[in-house]
Amino acid sequence: MDVAASGFLLPEGPVALADGSVLVVEVGGGRLSRVAANGAVAVVAHLGGGPNGAAIGPDGAVYVCNNGGGYDCAMVDGRLRIALAPERYVGGSIQRVDLATGVATTLYTDCDGERLLAPNDIVFDADGGFWFTDHGLSEAHRKTYGGLYYAHVDSDHIRCVRPRLLSPNGIGLSPDGRWLYWADTLTARLWRAEVTGPGRLASDGAMPGELVATAPGHIMLDSLAVEADGAVCIGSIARGGITVITPDGACDHVPIDDPMVTNICFGGEDGRNVWITAAGTGRLLRGRWPRPGLPLAFNA
Repeated sequence: MDVAASGFLLPEGPVALADGSVLVVEVGGGRLSRVAANGAVAVVAHLGGGPNGAAIGPDGAVYVCNNGGGYDCAMVDGRLRIALAPERYVGGSIQRVDLATGVATTLYTDCDGERLLAPNDIVFDADGGFWFTDHGLSEAHRKTYGGLYYAHVDSDHIRCVRPRLLSPNGIGLSPDGRWLYWADTLTARLWRAEVTGPGRLASDGAMPGELVATAPGHIMLDSLAVEADGAVCIGSIARGGITVITPDGACDHVPIDDPMVTNICFGGEDGRNVWITAAGTGRLLRGRWPRPGLPLAFNA
């Protein structure tokens, strides 16, 4: 892996664009930036809070999950130091950013009268709607539940599809669109549920979904991307790297020299270029992957 750019404050949500540049959000910096192919970094928008995940929508704008902040982040001797700072929390939201102008608008702050807590990761389906996770809040003496949501870009349609999930994080769709995958951070589990229509999931009874696998060892799962063959690649914390889980539950781990690998995205003509956010050291890494990634529903 090469270093594509550095100096970020808890980078996340990489999005590969058609021109070879990459978008990156910074949870600790409240920014959305674009990294050019030559490594030059330009701020696209100042979003505040804690921008955590991003995806291109059907209109070419970028849609951002903002977890509301609530953390005190700093780089000390080249390593991330992070602590809870509830006074910095501004509430979770879904934001839209016009890439041409940098103008940001807020689409959603609540669902059915309940405030969004900490939106985390996002994926668009072929119909132009988007699934996203709300991670819930971690506080000094308690943890609130999160959930799975589905929304439209018109700012008028949002619904909670799976409430009371422990710590949902990365989210993605299978190549045929049949399965919605999500990673749970604290249990190191990958779940899936069958998609029965736009914003609709088959019932799994009292279970969150169908358990695909539990990653072995001391590890936490973060955000994810899906390969063209259906394997799920998940940023991994504590045992830093990319955890790869196949649809039949087989697990592999690709180590990265960073204890807080938060996400991965695919791009390039053959889909095998990868960009990985190494948040523990504030870097965006660039390399080649042995298999192509799944093309996303929209690009810019």
